[in-house]
Amino acid sequence: MTIARDVSVSGRVQGVFFRGWTQEQAERLGVTGWVRNCPDGSVEAHLEGEEGAVNWLVDLIGDGPASARVANVRVREAEVEGLEGFEVRR
Repeated sequence: MTIARDVSVSGRVQGVFFRGWTQEQAERLGVTGWVRNCPDGSVEAHLEGEEGAVNWLVDLIGDGPASARVANVRVREAEVEGLEGFEVRR
């Protein structure tokens, strides 16, 4: 069953390869969607895929890449949009 989640991450998450790392993890897990930086210094993402893969990616995002310092992760249920691939948005 395909699910979707919107994720917002705060802390030291910009300028530390967070978006590229998230894309790599998503592609490895077969999760589609997107990730982008926000003006307030946070990062937000939309994730779609099998429940186990999406939940695993959310857990990984909670740690982030080695150079990041994740302070807070907010996860909300979202509508499945049927996205293909995973992109880093500007």
